[in-house]
Amino acid sequence: MRCRRRLTAAAVVIALGLLGVDRPRGLGDVVEVRHWSYPDYTRVVVEFTRPVKSSVRQLGPDPKAGRPQRLYLDVDGIWVGRDYKDGIALRDGLLRGVRLGQNTLTRTRVVIDVDHYERHRLLTLTHPDRLVVDVYGRRKHGETLRWPPRSGSPPPSGARLPSELRRVRTVVIDAGHGGRDPGAIGIGGLREKDVTLRLAAALGSRLEADGFEVVYTREDDRTIGLEERTAIAEAARADLFVSLHTNAAPRRSVRGIETYYLDENHERHNLTVAARENGIDRQQVNDLQRALARFRVAETSVQSHRLATFVQEQVVGGVGGRYDSVEDLGVKKGPFYVLFLSNMPAILVEAGFITNREEARRLRDSRYVERLATQIAAGVTLYRDDLPAVALGAGD
Repeated sequence: MRCRRRLTAAAVVIALGLLGVDRPRGLGDVVEVRHWSYPDYTRVVVEFTRPVKSSVRQLGPDPKAGRPQRLYLDVDGIWVGRDYKDGIALRDGLLRGVRLGQNTLTRTRVVIDVDHYERHRLLTLTHPDRLVVDVYGRRKHGETLRWPPRSGSPPPSGARLPSELRRVRTVVIDAGHGGRDPGAIGIGGLREKDVTLRLAAALGSRLEADGFEVVYTREDDRTIGLEERTAIAEAARADLFVSLHTNAAPRRSVRGIETYYLDENHERHNLTVAARENGIDRQQVNDLQRALARFRVAETSVQSHRLATFVQEQVVGGVGGRYDSVEDLGVKKGPFYVLFLSNMPAILVEAGFITNREEARRLRDSRYVERLATQIAAGVTLYRDDLPAVALGAGD
């Protein structure tokens, strides 16, 4: 479920009148609030017109006052007035709703009313500037809520084993870009978003033939945000996340195939690729490092590297056996939003340079795209079949 509310200039003027105070100069605004609700996970995204910082604080329920458990964030330098005075109702069995209010003249408070809470995660993203709050829990009505949550308590019903100890059944295929975002533009106007969509469809067919369940982040030419792509993956309780892209370079002679996985110790020369796929300026990619430090990247990094290695070897070996001059650019580390927003082994495949005349020609050819898909699927299948023996008998 998704909800959007956009502010307009007229709405801001009305809010100021209702408050009866003058708005201080130099403040930013709330652009919109979005949310997605899934079986044990809800994502709330609040977008702003300027960079923000915050932290999540918790308040226990107050039965006498009829107040539920709450999470709240104070965001300095933001004016919301009374535009969200009625709040946004969710009532999804995990969250009751989201409220925004002017805590002080220069601070907005975001309050998330919670029915069932186990843990949360906060992300601060840029371009556009937004706060992403993931709240995890069981959507079971009538369950007794413990406050505060006990540290070290057993995992909730349905919690998953670590990635290295569970079967690989479900793969999310992410066709990069789409809709208003064409991605890179190559020779003859070839658009990255079109290539990735065709490659995703071909890859999905092959993975299904190999016994996988496949979930697509998009199956047509639509605009979809990075946080929504990984929300889809987590909602599907997926085991692997494969994001498909094509590369671009100022020099048309540059060519080759490379596969990325997430690691906080990324190679510096990969920042340009990460900046383009993240939709931000190169100098801002280092901000991702501070964000990555807050997450347990190491939990999936080893498995992601194994997956990336299998895929890269199969693609270069299999495609190179049919087509001449396939340049192996190797397996690399990079700070990609779409990878670190996911809680599962995840890779990003750069399937060639659409700014290179020969590779652009090949990527227009359905037979070549089919071959790429076959080899990516082969790499994923090898990863599944090479899991430790303990995983073969494990559930999820």
